[in-house]
Amino acid sequence: MARQEQFEDYLVKATSSVAEELAIYKGSLSSIPGIRDNFSLEMLRPPTVGQRLSAAEILEKIKNAFKTYGLKDTPFEFALATTTSLGQLGYIEKQSTRFSKLFEDTANNFPFIHPILSPGGSYLENLAPDEVLIIVVPNLKNIVLQSLKWRIGIAILFTIIIFAAFFLTVNTMLRQKKMSEIKNDFINNMTHEFKTPIATISLAVDALKNEKVQGDKERMSYFSGIIKEENQRMHRQVETILKAALMEKQELELVLKPAHVHEVINDVVDNFRLQLDEKGGKVELNLNATNDCINADEVHFPNLVNNLVDNAVKYSKENVPPHIIISTRSDSRNLIITIEDNGIGMSRETVKKVFEKFYRAHTGNIHNVKGFGLGLSYVKAITEAHNGDIKAESTLGKGSTFILSLPLKKDG
Repeated sequence: MARQEQFEDYLVKATSSVAEELAIYKGSLSSIPGIRDNFSLEMLRPPTVGQRLSAAEILEKIKNAFKTYGLKDTPFEFALATTTSLGQLGYIEKQSTRFSKLFEDTANNFPFIHPILSPGGSYLENLAPDEVLIIVVPNLKNIVLQSLKWRIGIAILFTIIIFAAFFLTVNTMLRQKKMSEIKNDFINNMTHEFKTPIATISLAVDALKNEKVQGDKERMSYFSGIIKEENQRMHRQVETILKAALMEKQELELVLKPAHVHEVINDVVDNFRLQLDEKGGKVELNLNATNDCINADEVHFPNLVNNLVDNAVKYSKENVPPHIIISTRSDSRNLIITIEDNGIGMSRETVKKVFEKFYRAHTGNIHNVKGFGLGLSYVKAITEAHNGDIKAESTLGKGSTFILSLPLKKDG
């Protein structure tokens, strides 16, 4: 509203300025000597402004006034009219093309009317007919809104920037909170992963100090085996963390050599026979790929398969024997490996985040699933390093399926 009032004020001033300029053309005979009696004055009644100036000349004066008051691009129509003694409009002397149409539409258009008065002090001041200048501006409210467009645009832009900054700030805070939780989980898991083998090694060392044990070679061998096994376990955990650090720095280098995936799968499955036998589980192999030769790293690719099978064993249902199905198939370009289990499965939200570093699915009251949450992020990184792709499908309570696609070794 303030902008509209300011706009109207400029229009009033511009109209007044033009009216004052046109008034100069009234009463210009007042300087003729000997004109004194009423009869002479009536005979020598001065011409009106409308008689002296053409419509084009009046239009030019209005344009100049509009330019002076910053209204250069404002559309308008005008008319010069006489008025009666009662102040009513008489006849139109000069007008622009669309004046009549706009003047009649008082609902949308606003007229600015200003009287054109003869210069004060002239003998013919009261003889010149009364005239008014009428300027009509069409759709005044729309013009004001148009002039405010850039201001409104800037206001909207700043509002969007403020909301975006607020969103980014909140999002950053939530991410920092999540990272803090992940860090705490990682530290807790790492502490647990190292504390358990250290405690086991400590007990085994104490047992080896026992004189009765020292005299029994079988028991000495047993406790020595425990120390070696737990030491290897800690070594694997350290390797896992170091690998994660290398992947973070993108310093992980693969040595790719031709490898037969079916042989790798069989070797990995053999390593899990004892764990599966303990749980009464089994692995079903459907190795149907006609071509299983790919370029793979001899260390990292078996670890990739090992991690996927290990997850299938880890996340099996309590009191339900794990059933793992490993299938392969090939086409002209890729080898497809599918690893399916009947474990606890994952929710949709978990499936979306399962390949994120340090992310570990909530397992409810199941506390026997250990790890750093690095396994599947490592699997994804190694798969992509082999120019492959991996995706997960899962139904909570029914099991999970991981599908790998790896490019076959090109002949030659």
